This record gives sequence, C-alpha cells and structure tokens, in this order.
Amino acid sequence: MTVSVILKTLNEEARIGAAIESVLAALEGIGGEVIVADGGSRDRTLAIATAYPICVVQLDAATAPSCGIGPQLGFQYSRAPFICLMDGDMLLDPGFLPEAHAFLAAHPKAAGVTGHVAEMNDTSLEYVRRGRRASPENRTGPIDRMNGGGLYRRAAIEQAGYLSDRNLHGYEEFDLGVRLRMHGWSLHRLDRRFVRHFGHALNAYALLLRRWKSGYLRGIGELLRAAMGQPQWRQLVQDLPELKLWAGVYAWLVLMVALPFVLPSPLLGLALDAALTTGIVGMMSLRQRSVSLGLYAVVAWLFHAAALPLGFLQARKAPDAWIESRVVKDAS
Repeated sequence: MTVSVILKTLNEEARIGAAIESVLAALEGIGGEVIVADGGSRDRTLAIATAYPICVVQLDAATAPSCGIGPQLGFQYSRAPFICLMDGDMLLDPGFLPEAHAFLAAHPKAAGVTGHVAEMNDTSLEYVRRGRRASPENRTGPIDRMNGGGLYRRAAIEQAGYLSDRNLHGYEEFDLGVRLRMHGWSLHRLDRRFVRHFGHALNAYALLLRRWKSGYLRGIGELLRAAMGQPQWRQLVQDLPELKLWAGVYAWLVLMVALPFVLPSPLLGLALDAALTTGIVGMMSLRQRSVSLGLYAVVAWLFHAAALPLGFLQARKAPDAWIESRVVKDAS
C-alpha cells in the first residue's frame, strides 16, 4: 500500500461520487486506500460513498466539524507511508500521484508536494477573486503551505505531531506548513495540475455569511492562539502577510470612528469617512478590474477582521487527541 487518499466531506452528495471515482482511477497501478472523512453530512454523501470499495468514517454527532478536524480524522485511520489530502468536491488529476511520488523520492527532505488547484467555479465572486490573486502560495517551486491539499510524507507529519489542528476552522494548511518547516522539512508545488475544484455554488455574500456562522472566518485568530508560546510563533508571524492587511483594516476602522469626534464638525467627519471608504473600494476595484470584486473584497476584509478576535479567544482541545468518530464502512 503506497498512498492513503483522504477526502474531506460535509454535504457533498453532488460531487463525492465523481471525486471517489477520480481517486480510484488515479490509484490503479499504484496501490493505496481511499478514506472519506465526513464531518457530519445530512445529505446523501455517506450513502453514495459507501457504495464504493473504500473506508468511510464520520465525526461523532456531538463533535463540531471544522476545517482542521476533517484531515486529522482521516489521518488517524490511514495506514500508508504517503498521504494525499483533498476535498470531496475535487477531481484528482490522473497523472499527479506518480509525478508527486517521484518528486518525494528524489527529495528526501521534502515533506509534501502539490500542484495547481484549477478553480472550476466561475459564477461566485469568492472563487473568481481567489483565481485572480497572486498569492505566494500559488507560485511554483518552494512554498510555505499546500492550500487545497497534495501528497505528504507520513514520516514528516508524524515528526510535526499531527496532520491538522482539530481546533482550526481555517488556515490549517498554513499551520501544518509552519510546523513542518520548523522541523527542517520543505514543501514544493509542481507546475502541473493537482485537482479541479468546483467549490460552492452559493452567492459570494451568502457564502461569506455561511462562513461566519460556521466559524470558518475565525481561522486566523485560532491560528495565532495555537502558535502562542510555541517554537513556530515567530516564523508564523513573519510568513503570514494577512496580518499586515488586518492591521491596516483595524487602523482604517479606528480612523473611521475617530474622525467624527476629532474634527470640528461631525458631519465633516462622516463625509471624510464616506470618501475614505469610497476610495478604498475604488482602489480595490481598479486592482481587481471589477467594481463588484472590489466591493466584495472590502466586505470580506471586514468580516475577517471582526472574526479574528473571536477565534483568538476560542477554547482549545489538544490538537493531537483522538477524534471521536465511527467507522461507517471498513474497506477491508
């Protein structure tokens, strides 16, 4: 057995069948296992998944799902020396695993290797904006995180302690990347496709509200809380460009609140607030080449900034503790 492919799911009935079939096809001639790690789906995800010759496990109903708990749930049931992590709404590229495995064999200090995540959703502003971003983690070559998943070396994960922090509602890949690099491991992105990602069909603003309710937006605050007092703290702060953005957003909000009080006329302060906000939205619209994308980006900033302190104050459980779950179907 060479590869354990972990598929994270939560209400993925529309895509899970195709995702499993893409993985089974990719594993032909390689050897491995497929593990669906379900966060408590209430649709037909489990019924569809159990029709295939794979392992299906599900989080206990009393345990709240999170982005960090899904990968770790699958990892605790996995057995192979290499772990491929992906979402239940992705299709695995047929040639990725052999190429990724060859790279890890040739680079013994590489903990993981991934490729490009092709965003197939062109209707939601969130995914359009994500596809346009020139983020550091999207470059090829050495990278600091494997957003979207990829192929990991089990030995590296075990040295770093665990695959993903069960407490994190976001930024779990970044957390793993920092912990791996603190142990001398590296990560790499090949200039080839890893998966096709279909994402949510929700309106972008509805998705933003959904992520607020689910706790997803608290991820960066939870990440900072998890790293406090740990060896990776300084590296994390250095490598997380979003911290500068949120600091700028907080400075903007403080200025907005202060202007009506410090200026001779409150109306003048409110007028300057409106002008400043219009200028920021306009600047982002020019950068995104779209007014709708520019406005959405600014609204998303505000949601993330509001969620950060909530995540930082969130109670934590031991990240490497056994995750309460049940085996729905054992492939063996």
